Amino acid sequence: MEAHALSTELRQDTGKNAARRLRAKGLIPAVYYARGVDAVALAVSPKELAAALSTSHRRNKLFKISVNGEDKFVVVQDLQIHPVTRQPLHVDFCGMDPAQPVDRMVPLTTTGRAAGVVAGGELRVLFRSLPVRATMDIFPDVINLDVTKLNLGDSIRVKDIRLPEGVSVQMPAERNVVSVAVTRRRAPAPGEEAQAS
Repeated sequence: MEAHALSTELRQDTGKNAARRLRAKGLIPAVYYARGVDAVALAVSPKELAAALSTSHRRNKLFKISVNGEDKFVVVQDLQIHPVTRQPLHVDFCGMDPAQPVDRMVPLTTTGRAAGVVAGGELRVLFRSLPVRATMDIFPDVINLDVTKLNLGDSIRVKDIRLPEGVSVQMPAERNVVSVAVTRRRAPAPGEEAQAS
């Protein structure tokens, strides 16, 4: 994954009034922190940030920002969103080494229609995202599972997920992530059988 260069500015003032003035200039507050260093108060463009996060990697996007004149690689650790406009209000950036594996949540999706569903079963996706460990250059944007061949009672476990070398799911190997369950028919309420006959 190539790092996305994001423009940043150092900010001196903090607090609600300072944040209000900052937003009036078309920027939002941001914080950079990393292990062993003091946090640095920054300002970024919410439009530029939102556009970068709209790609397939979403919040797992790798950014390159300037902090005190030095380029730093970061990922979004926390993001506050306006409940109505859905625009970013505040972002925390966590510094990281692109060569070192990191743990991040990755969305889980499925494709195809399971054979067991065609037979009357129910597809159950037990996790909407999975904890993944990898270096950022090979970090997946999504884990997509083909469920077409799953019959009634079948499941896909963590150990069944095929991932590129260097990418791993940080869950027990036997844990089910997707299954096809036999649906139980609802028992008729008293009087329904008599009405049907």
